[in-house]
Amino acid sequence: MQGISGKTVWLTGASSGIGEALAYELALKGAKLILSARNEGELMRVRRGCMSPEIHHVVRLDLEQYHQLEVLSEEVWEKYGPIDVLVNNAGVSQRYLALESSLSLDEKIMAVNYFGSVALTRPVLKHMAKRDIGHIVTVSSVLGLYGVQTRTAYAASKHALRGYFNSLRNELVHTSLKITNIYPGYVKTNVSQNALTADGSRHGKTDEGHKAGLSPTSCAKRIVLAIERDEAEVVIAKGREFFGVYLSRFMPRLFRFVSARSTV
Repeated sequence: MQGISGKTVWLTGASSGIGEALAYELALKGAKLILSARNEGELMRVRRGCMSPEIHHVVRLDLEQYHQLEVLSEEVWEKYGPIDVLVNNAGVSQRYLALESSLSLDEKIMAVNYFGSVALTRPVLKHMAKRDIGHIVTVSSVLGLYGVQTRTAYAASKHALRGYFNSLRNELVHTSLKITNIYPGYVKTNVSQNALTADGSRHGKTDEGHKAGLSPTSCAKRIVLAIERDEAEVVIAKGREFFGVYLSRFMPRLFRFVSARSTV
């Protein structure tokens, strides 16, 4: 088990939701934070809410512009590094049927959720490898373990993250570098508010599942514990989502029947 105190943690998606709660929990643990998202104003607000705000930094980034992230990563490492933990948390969801949408929406979701995380990870990991110390944490979703209707591209992006980072873990087995994959279920955040609909606009409302979900703070506490314990994979869910993970793995035929007839 390793402690967080004194470690430098780069956290994406830090302006709201799970990312914001993670920022507060990591700061309480004594981490030095690099907070990133698209909204610099909200990042500054989160920074002010953290313990010891003067030791934390704000770096605006847009994961959709993933070809720019290698240069940005080098700049951040040079200015604020070495980075001990990278938490890939930012992402975007969907609320549309595949037959109602365009390829451009699927591309946007894959760019933000998958290619953005991979593009940010690789240059950071190269520096970590030179020191033979570092931890990559990726906040995925239970939909990285199974799929449901109106989440086609979203589930695909989360499955891609699982495949990439599980394979990466194998490549790093003879090093001291760590990989942790997190699979949250419903959490009380604005993820459904910001989800994309078939015409590219925001969904603009909170789903019932998210209203009844885990608090961001409880989710963040469990993620921090997973980092401290160097856990490989952690499901953070309750009720129907946790049951879905079990059913999809051990009773896939039943899962397909039940999930296709469920409201999501």
